[in-house]
Formats: sequence, C-alpha cells, structure tokens
Amino acid sequence: MTTSTEQGTHEIPLHECWALLRDAVVGRLATAIDGHPEIFPVNHVVDHATIVIRTAAGTKLESAAGQPVAFEVDGYDVGSASAWSVVVKGRATEVSQLHDVLDAMSLPLFPWHDSVKPHFLRVGADEVTGRRFSVSGGAHRPPIDHAPTS
Repeated sequence: MTTSTEQGTHEIPLHECWALLRDAVVGRLATAIDGHPEIFPVNHVVDHATIVIRTAAGTKLESAAGQPVAFEVDGYDVGSASAWSVVVKGRATEVSQLHDVLDAMSLPLFPWHDSVKPHFLRVGADEVTGRRFSVSGGAHRPPIDHAPTS
C-alpha cells in the first residue's frame, strides 16, 4: 500500500523500491568532491540489499569510498503518464577482501565499454525512499521522433 505525501505523489513501498532498483539499467551515484556535488551515471546490480558498482581507479572511486553517498534510479511510464524515483542513501565501501572481491566478480556486472574496471564499490542502504507521481500533461504529449529528416 502506498501513502500520499502530496497531491498526486505517493510513497513507494520498500519492497517495490528494491524491485525498481533491481530492474533499472542505469543509476546515478552522487558524491562530493572538494565540497561540491558530483553525479556519475553507472550500471549496477542489487546484491543482498546493497548496490554494487564496478569502476576504475579515479575520481568516482576516490570520492565515494568510505563516504556517505546517494544512489538514484528513475523512470517514466508513457502509457500512464506517471514517473517514479528511488533514492538510496548510505556509505560506499570499496570491496577489498579477497573473498568479497571474488563474490563481486561473480555478479552479473560488466563494464559497458572496454576500459579496465577492477574495483567494486558497495553502497549499504541506510535509507531507501521512493516516490511515484502523475506527470501533469504527460499523457497528452506526442512522442518525440529522434529520427533524422531528409
């Protein structure tokens, strides 16, 4: 059962939040770098109520490991003109123990391009929230045609 937070907006139950997190193809990892927010689009998997991300050494790993982060997925249903968003807040830790690295390597998590991504981050969920809402006028908008014209 969902509860209303404001007109047209409903909280998504926790079990449904986790289902949406599992089904999402792309998420966004939010970190802070020198006191400024940064957002990284990433692919991910859900593993035992955590979010696992594979990455290379660099800014994303350095800004997230050992720090509080947020992770977000969202979506839009054209048929119902409704949108949703799920946010996980927690601490990211680099997976470093050998048995944990081997477990992470067995997850269905592969880089989208051919660069080497030997590091894994695991985001523990301290808080998981989700909202679903109607998009005003969304059902009346014609689809956008991105095909080139001749």
